[in-house]
Amino acid sequence: MLQIIAGSKGKGKTIYLLDKANTAIKKTKGTIVYIDKNDKHMHDLSNKIRLIDASEYPIRSYNAFVGFICGIISQDYDLEQLYLDSFLKISHLEGQDIEAAVAELNTIAEKYHLDIILSISVDEKELPENAKDKLIVSL
Repeated sequence: MLQIIAGSKGKGKTIYLLDKANTAIKKTKGTIVYIDKNDKHMHDLSNKIRLIDASEYPIRSYNAFVGFICGIISQDYDLEQLYLDSFLKISHLEGQDIEAAVAELNTIAEKYHLDIILSISVDEKELPENAKDKLIVSL
């Protein structure tokens, strides 16, 4: 299932996302991966959660980003949740229409029985229609 946390920059999306991941790791039997634009929050996450610093990899387009995500999924059959902080930045979709990306990530989440939680730096009213029903928090 795809879930979205939306709000302007500086509204607390990352804190919410970190708390959600740290709470989830206490209940999950599988693994959790948290992808961020840097490793700044390494000490804010449980050591049972794998933090991936996306800046360490040559992700230069949305297509490369999707390949990166699929690579993570393919190497971990126990993966249950995937948290994507700063989604627009790490996916190279800042300032672009994200409707197709939302649809594609939703398909990936359903196909691999995975929860994908996105932090998106836009106001709720700016989300495409296909994203509004996936919104779990608007800050």
